[in-house]
Amino acid sequence: MINVSRQQVEDFHGPEDYWCLCVAWSHLGTSKSRKATVRIAYLRKNFEQDPQGKEVPINGMIVLHCRPPEGVPLAEVEWLKNEELVSSLTDDNIDTRADHNLIINEARLSDSGNYTCLASNIVAKRRSATATVIVYVNGGWSLWTEWSPCNVPCGRGVQKRSRTCTNPAPLNGGAFCEGMSVQKITCNALCPIDGAWDEWSEWTLCNSQCERQRSRECNSPAPRNRGKTCEGNSEATENCTDGLCTQNRKLLHDVKPQSMDSSNDVALYSGLGAGIIAVAILVVAVMLYRKNHSEYGVDVIDSSALTGGFQSFNFKTTRQGNPLLLNSSMPPDLTVGRTYSTPLCFQDSTDKELFDPLPDIKVKVQSSFMVSLGVAERAEFHAKATAETFPRDLSRDYCSTVDRRKKGLLTLNGPINTAKEQLRTTGVFGHPGGRLVVPNTGVSLLVPHGAVAENMSWEMYMVINQGEASVQTLEGCEILLGPEVTYGPPGLDLLCPVAMTIAHCAEVDAENWNIQLKRKTQDSKWEDVMLVDEESTSCYSLMDLTSCHLLLDQPGSYTLVGEPLTQAAIKRLKLAVFGSMEGGSMNYSLRVYCVDDTPHAFQGVVAAEKSRGGQLLEEPKMLPFRANTFSLQVSIQDVPQFLWSIKPFTTCQEFSFPQVWCSNQQPLHCAFSLERYSPATAQLSCKISVRQVKGHEQILQVYTAVAETEKESVPFFMQTDCTIMSQTGPKAFKIPLSIRQRICATFDTANAKGKDWQLLAQKLHLDRNLGYFAKQQSPSAVILSLWEARHQDTADLDSLASALEEISKIHSKSAPKDQDDPESDFNHIQAGGLCRTGKLRVRRRRTLLLNIQAERDETMSAN
Repeated sequence: MINVSRQQVEDFHGPEDYWCLCVAWSHLGTSKSRKATVRIAYLRKNFEQDPQGKEVPINGMIVLHCRPPEGVPLAEVEWLKNEELVSSLTDDNIDTRADHNLIINEARLSDSGNYTCLASNIVAKRRSATATVIVYVNGGWSLWTEWSPCNVPCGRGVQKRSRTCTNPAPLNGGAFCEGMSVQKITCNALCPIDGAWDEWSEWTLCNSQCERQRSRECNSPAPRNRGKTCEGNSEATENCTDGLCTQNRKLLHDVKPQSMDSSNDVALYSGLGAGIIAVAILVVAVMLYRKNHSEYGVDVIDSSALTGGFQSFNFKTTRQGNPLLLNSSMPPDLTVGRTYSTPLCFQDSTDKELFDPLPDIKVKVQSSFMVSLGVAERAEFHAKATAETFPRDLSRDYCSTVDRRKKGLLTLNGPINTAKEQLRTTGVFGHPGGRLVVPNTGVSLLVPHGAVAENMSWEMYMVINQGEASVQTLEGCEILLGPEVTYGPPGLDLLCPVAMTIAHCAEVDAENWNIQLKRKTQDSKWEDVMLVDEESTSCYSLMDLTSCHLLLDQPGSYTLVGEPLTQAAIKRLKLAVFGSMEGGSMNYSLRVYCVDDTPHAFQGVVAAEKSRGGQLLEEPKMLPFRANTFSLQVSIQDVPQFLWSIKPFTTCQEFSFPQVWCSNQQPLHCAFSLERYSPATAQLSCKISVRQVKGHEQILQVYTAVAETEKESVPFFMQTDCTIMSQTGPKAFKIPLSIRQRICATFDTANAKGKDWQLLAQKLHLDRNLGYFAKQQSPSAVILSLWEARHQDTADLDSLASALEEISKIHSKSAPKDQDDPESDFNHIQAGGLCRTGKLRVRRRRTLLLNIQAERDETMSAN
């Protein structure tokens, strides 16, 4: 036996192994034992390879690698899951290999957790870094539901079917289902047709019972599609001898006295004579009336009569270059007779072709009864629609009228310069991003930070096209709900989508509107991109009350197109009244404009009136205009009769339904010309009523001072972006870059507790079409870009602070705070502003808001 100490080994042998052997000998010889080696035991601290966290789909294979630290003797390896020992003996799905790796053959949801490699020998135990394993589930679509019944009992409607992302539902950051969750198709419900009687047949000859018969059939038309059958009798019988019977088998009425025939002749001739006398008296009265009233022209009350009723005109050319004309494309002022200016509105292309060659004309109508054609046409048009949905015939008439307008037969002639200059804004953008704004149009483009690669820049532009090409290429009953906007250049290559905002004029309701985003192809045709209320992974749309916010990847021309599904569909109109003195000091002109309620459309009116010297007399108002096929009436009321004169029967004017509904961002206007009796009259007060037949009404109150001296123009726009067209860098964004980066770093990382970008979208009320965000490299960055575009005018940082506060409260309740938990980084976003004490809610939100604003100001001042 020999005792060897560690000190001896280190002193005499150093790092080399120490060994010894036993030698036995005798007279027979010597024998040696095998060597006994003595080594110093140790176990180093650092693992040669730590296991790495993984995200694997369900049923996928999980392989966690572990190479323990160097040690003598070699370390034994065990695996811990959530601090509990993992054994392959109790679970066939788990395999612990000799190479110390942990293999899970088919991942289950229960396999999610924190895994640790534990190495130990006689010296010590060592723990590896914790590897977080997340088993996620990608969403899968359920089966489509059955198609819903047509939502209208008669005419054109919509059928829907839907599916949900629940087969299975996405879990632990799994991908959301791609594609649409709702599909719509149009349907045509057959309208019931009530039966109607045909004409009666001829009476039969009297029979032996002194009776005769006649019959009719219910086939004009026959009842179809659950229509009502004819009411009444199909046969009729009457006595053909006025109640007398037969005498010697002869009808008594065949034997008439001669005196009866002569009395009948006298009555006949007397009636004819009286009729002729009455007609002669009526003709003389009409001629006298026309002679006495010829100097006043006609009582035109419907501007649509000009396109359908007049047959004879007498044109008289006056001086050229009338300063009252807005421009050569505007309909000229018209006068009826010699004194009064007739407030007629020419909006159809036929009028434009007729009057454009004559810069200043006067019209005198030769035939007054022709006006009845316009009135009759209006009455017939109104009688076609009574139901709440489009009947088949009405829908066909409505759509065909729209088609005619788009082909040029009814093209509007609004007060826009014929040059149709494009509204254009440009800017050079690099990696910091920026914003393009077309002033006073409700159109903007947000280029997010990081959309342009580093060390690169693009000269980008945005254009509002004001031509009529868009109208001519639309199909069916579609109308423009906003301007056509183009952004480019065509070869633009960005790393993330841009956010475009376009103002619209629709009262958004999925039951009444079918609103689509369309893109213009290279051959100038429109192609469907998406329905704004459906989900798509190619682009994203968010409809607010007055604007649509789009996330787009491809440059090009885009526009919003709406198709009414029912008569309850509403398009907003903006109404404005302007006034100015006419050529004579005694005349004053009131001009009423009806234009789609978008800033871009109203800007054309403003530009035209500024060049004309017009004054805005009343704050513009909004009128809901329904798709019920009824016309729009404009009338002037409460004019002081002893101070001002206006031509009789010209106080009411009318626009037909297609003119208003299919205006496609082009303004309609009509004028009222008043004459004051005395130059001393310095005030004008009256009311302008604008109403849709069987619809809404709006009153414009006019109270203005009338003077020949030039007055200060009333400001038409009060927006803050009247002159700002391009912003680059941090000053273009509400959220400071550092705050934005911290939010993205926190929410883009999938977390087993469910705190990720989907919760951020939910709290910012952007939680629809999540499949689009899911495919982005940084979903949180795209969500914040959409939030920036939505709040560019309000600068509502409080809503963002409130959302972050709610998320912080949710996760502070779900789990105790761990200093080593990566989620604790979320609190750094709040810059100390989000306390966890409920009593300080208002204070912490205010603190966060001030911190965000302070950091934004510092960033901008530094730049």
